[in-house]
Amino acid sequence: MLQLVEPLKGRVLMHIDLHETTDSDESEFRPALAARDGKPFEPGTIPDGFYLVDDSGNRQPDFQKAIIAAVEPVTHIAPADPDGTIIGSPVVAPGVIEYALVSLGLCAGISGARYTTTTEVYPDSPRATPEQCNDAQVAAVRAALDYALAHP
Repeated sequence: MLQLVEPLKGRVLMHIDLHETTDSDESEFRPALAARDGKPFEPGTIPDGFYLVDDSGNRQPDFQKAIIAAVEPVTHIAPADPDGTIIGSPVVAPGVIEYALVSLGLCAGISGARYTTTTEVYPDSPRATPEQCNDAQVAAVRAALDYALAHP
């Protein structure tokens, strides 16, 4: 994948990485990850709702805000935990956290795009259907494209 994207690096306007979190993340994936890394498993919570991950090395808050605004009519936005975080990361705007996408080697960081984000939907939520989650992803992609094309 990296070899495929390398010639396009820095020439990509927008990169949106679509994800979903399910209950199995907490019951299977996270315990397996802790075991692989030789760390104790510390139970956490799964955010109930849609949220975004912005790139802390290339913040685009208006881009993230436009996506959240488009998704809100479709499904609920994940609230912060009582400590002001989502999955342990500080909430920087409603439904938005940040990671260092490039240094962590995360997908949205490989293209060098001006506008990047990772979406997360929660189809196991009692407040949303899998169809709503799919529709939220479509709304996110449309909003991201509209924003990026309006602000090249």
